Amino acid sequence: MRPIPTLLLALALNVGVSGFAVADQPGADWMPIDQVKKALMAEGYTEILKLEADDGHWDGEGIKNGRKMKFDADPKTGAILGEVAD
Repeated sequence: MRPIPTLLLALALNVGVSGFAVADQPGADWMPIDQVKKALMAEGYTEILKLEADDGHWDGEGIKNGRKMKFDADPKTGAILGEVAD
């Protein structure tokens, strides 16, 4: 067994996997996260479980009408772009 190639393979796999965990960053002109939460609450959400920047929009999960929902929100207005029951 050659330990150097095995170590390099392990390092490469670790770097590759850790890249998937990196979240996007909100743009400078995006609505602040606390204001997005307020906008979502005004749309009927009683709890926001997750909210993060993803592919040019806010991506999240929350409770609405007693059901767990997944949603996308506009980055500049906080308006719901789409939602589905989870």
